[in-house]
Amino acid sequence: MTRSLALQVELQVSAVQAKGLAKRYGQLVVLSNIDLTILPGERVAVAGPSGSGKTTLLYLLAGLIQPDGGSLSLVGRDLAKIGPGRELSELVGIIYQQFNLVPHLPVVHNVLAGRLGQWGILRSIISLVSPRDREMVQGALAQLGIGDKINERTSRLSGGEQQRVAIARLMVQTPRIVLADEPVSSLDPARAAEIIQVLTGLASESGGTLVASLHSPDLIRKYFTRVIGLREGVLQFDLPAEQLNGPVLEALYDLERNGSDQVESPVF
Repeated sequence: MTRSLALQVELQVSAVQAKGLAKRYGQLVVLSNIDLTILPGERVAVAGPSGSGKTTLLYLLAGLIQPDGGSLSLVGRDLAKIGPGRELSELVGIIYQQFNLVPHLPVVHNVLAGRLGQWGILRSIISLVSPRDREMVQGALAQLGIGDKINERTSRLSGGEQQRVAIARLMVQTPRIVLADEPVSSLDPARAAEIIQVLTGLASESGGTLVASLHSPDLIRKYFTRVIGLREGVLQFDLPAEQLNGPVLEALYDLERNGSDQVESPVF
């Protein structure tokens, strides 16, 4: 098969295909019968109240946890048959809400953690002593405006700088599917827009797919092509992002029934 033909075939394959996806913890049903198709290159936001299953959905897509029902494939490959390592690392990467950085290590090592899934054990051990691919790390950090922090102890960085380190880690990983779990929940509006712009730009430049959980309707409408709504583990809607309006959000967050103390109210 020629490269051009392989690319045409690949473009016809969904980036994400979930059928009847379900997850429970004991008697608690976290996700129920989720059917979802995401095409390559799409930018999809996941909206919903706290506890609606957004993080669980992203963790399932990342292969961090296993579903209790249904099937899930990434770029046409059954995720249940892919173990940790190079193949999974090339397919999908995630930015965690709490960044998951090692505070006492220099920035360069935290960024290179994005390469560990594609390296063998020996190369990973050598890199702890003498970091490999420094030019790649430097380029990613420079693109995010913190190129001068490459040798800084990570714990000495501000929260915003640490978030950029987490994004740089994903940049050097170069996955086909980028996942972000509420990446701007603790940021002011200006900084939040800047981070979302970086993430959407990262996905666009690589031709990849972006799936992010968010609470801001304005950011969703501006930077995403599509939005899905979750409540109590059930898919409530799947819409073009521009159709996300007040009535849709009021129904999703269901404030009268749930009580404002149980959910994060959206900003209309």
